[in-house]
Amino acid sequence: MPLTTDKELARVLSSTGTIALLGASARIQRPSYRVMAFLLLQGYEVFPVNPGLAGQMLQGRVVYSRLADISVAIDMIDVFRNAAYLPAIVNEAIAIGARTLWTQLDVVDKQAAATAEYAGLEVIMDRCPAIELPRLQAAGLMHL
Repeated sequence: MPLTTDKELARVLSSTGTIALLGASARIQRPSYRVMAFLLLQGYEVFPVNPGLAGQMLQGRVVYSRLADISVAIDMIDVFRNAAYLPAIVNEAIAIGARTLWTQLDVVDKQAAATAEYAGLEVIMDRCPAIELPRLQAAGLMHL
């Protein structure tokens, strides 16, 4: 069952240091661009992932082609991809030993979530950390 309580969300966001942002965009009007900027401002180490932009710089960070190309341990994968890609993303997340799979608004696949959870990942679906973090801070559950 994906995590849903405020305490669970706050715990995950508080214990996360590194985030792979899957589906990163160089277009400032795209939600993935704005969320990446927000997460960087909050102090997270963000690794943008987009095969079409691999090797380029995005918001001061090198863009990676795939999760396996990132040489540091990833705490959380923030998914800005269509839910149809989640089964393959889950397999990659398991392979790199990520701790958490977080999917953005409207990105839901219950079977992929179950597969990730069975492999030991925590799963948060259909939420945005750029929405949740300020809300949890205002509720006094987080202090970054």
